[in-house]
Amino acid sequence: MKGFRFTQYIPPQDPDKNNFENLLNIFLQLVTMTGGDAAEALSWLTNLDKQYNLTNPQYGIGDFIEDLKAKGYLTEQNQKGEFKITGKAERSIRKSALEEIFGKLKKSKGGQHKTKHSGTGDERGTDRRPYSFGDNLDQIALTDSLRNAQVNHGFSGDYLLTEDDLEIVENEVRTQTSTVLMIDISHSMILYGEDRITPAKKVAMALAELIKTRYPKDTLDIIVFGNDAWQIEIKDLPYLQVGPYHTNTVAGLELAMDLLRRRKNPNKQIFMITDGKPTCLKVGIKYYKNSFGIDSKILSETLKLAAQCRKLKIPVTTFMIASDPYLKEFVKEFTKVNNGNAYYSSLKGLGDLIFEDYKRNRTKRF
Repeated sequence: MKGFRFTQYIPPQDPDKNNFENLLNIFLQLVTMTGGDAAEALSWLTNLDKQYNLTNPQYGIGDFIEDLKAKGYLTEQNQKGEFKITGKAERSIRKSALEEIFGKLKKSKGGQHKTKHSGTGDERGTDRRPYSFGDNLDQIALTDSLRNAQVNHGFSGDYLLTEDDLEIVENEVRTQTSTVLMIDISHSMILYGEDRITPAKKVAMALAELIKTRYPKDTLDIIVFGNDAWQIEIKDLPYLQVGPYHTNTVAGLELAMDLLRRRKNPNKQIFMITDGKPTCLKVGIKYYKNSFGIDSKILSETLKLAAQCRKLKIPVTTFMIASDPYLKEFVKEFTKVNNGNAYYSSLKGLGDLIFEDYKRNRTKRF
């Protein structure tokens, strides 16, 4: 009887990389999972080495640690003498996240994105039209204009080139987009044995690196929200951890709107990664909390901000990494009020969805 027999597959290490580079890739992943704790990541790496024989007699974990310090990824130069990752390691983590999340997607033209609008813009397009008063001379399509003159006036006698012969090349307008990424760091992001915060961090780092390298004129602000909301720097993402917080979506939206008010770009948008409903509201100096179902008071304030965002032409795209029916109802209502978008995504597909929505929104004028 013919058939197939399957055994455990252990992927080989990349033969084009040396021992340090193979271990570095694993180490950077572990640093992300440990919230930037280099010592804990090295401890995990040592345990993985015992189980999977990542090193060999010629190159051990101790050698790897020394190379990390020599190459500028790790330092002990601090008051407590603890292992800390450096700025070089933080940049490497972002690049690694970019390759992991967006590496298989098709590349587009670097740095900018086209819109359907034309006129006085940044780059020559392919559309042609007759000359009109006020057009710049550098917009004239010289070859096409000379051809028109020959067709209209012939070759005999004096050569004529009139205003009616001139053709203009339309310039394509390039847009700039301001994005605020909101990340839920409430306690539910690590409940039920599922680590949801690490994929969210990776997506945020990949998006940040994508914008910095491919769309440098765009802006990205990152907000985390639990009981309160606050802005973090891109370099802080590897250290991000979940806290014993409820979910104050209102605080996150208020801060996002405040940041976008300061941006002069015509296109503005909010991406929100969450796994639950809003359960917290700040009233004065006190917190109003209710984790049991959808609280009407909290819901009302959340929908009020969704409507304000719509009025300001700021779409909110919600990436819900949970699929409970009553949570879907909340997201559906929130999206309807805001006229935004919503995705119910697994953690695996989160990066692709965010990239596609970011790229799609850059072609719009909201």
